[in-house]
Amino acid sequence: MQTFHPEAHKALKDLRQKTEPRLTSAFKMNQLLSKTITGFFTLMIALALVLFVSAGTLAYWQAWVYLAVFALCVIIITAYLFKYDQRLLASRVSAGPTAEVEKSQKVIQSLASLFFIGLFVVAGLDFRFHWSTVSLGLVVLANGFVIISFVIIFLVFKENSYTSAIIEIADEQRVITTGPYRIVRHPMYAGAFLLLIFSALALGSWVAVPCAVCLMLSIVLRLIEEEKFLSSHLAGYDAYRAQVRYRLIPYLW
Repeated sequence: MQTFHPEAHKALKDLRQKTEPRLTSAFKMNQLLSKTITGFFTLMIALALVLFVSAGTLAYWQAWVYLAVFALCVIIITAYLFKYDQRLLASRVSAGPTAEVEKSQKVIQSLASLFFIGLFVVAGLDFRFHWSTVSLGLVVLANGFVIISFVIIFLVFKENSYTSAIIEIADEQRVITTGPYRIVRHPMYAGAFLLLIFSALALGSWVAVPCAVCLMLSIVLRLIEEEKFLSSHLAGYDAYRAQVRYRLIPYLW
């Protein structure tokens, strides 16, 4: 009959205590990676389908260029977050109307999603039916501004690990006053404004600009609600508002 010595039992217990957190961490990391990759390909395939189906052709060169620029920017930012800020990445990949807690935010986010899809549908239809024309130079310039908008979003992520996809306050959250937050109180939304307006033009469509404007208005509604929430729940936010006067656009609003 085999005996199991107490020393061996203790050694096995210590080994489990050391390895189980590592295995759990590795499992969570793999889950996050899988969810991130799935989300990325789902988004890109959806955008491509919407654009090319509405355009009725694959010969929509503005869409190919835009999708390449968009995908490259997203990959770079996602790779950075996966390496340096997985908590923030996890909160971002869980975004969407269903993730919101407040009913008003669910409605705003649902409308924003519709306008976002509408932008690409209208741009594709514009290409098919030749409703408007955007010059080659302006398409190239617009793609440059799309890149700039992603740079702004990246700087926000780099500066603020609490840029959750939903309106909430983390237990240890503090007011961020550095980086782009020195200029406006909502720099990520400012970057999103640039992205939306110039996405329409990068896709060769003036007709899609109103969809971008409607989406921007939904962002403004979200911003106003978010400011009320932060003022009530985040210590020091009122002082920050007094320090940085502009919400979204320097010297304007």
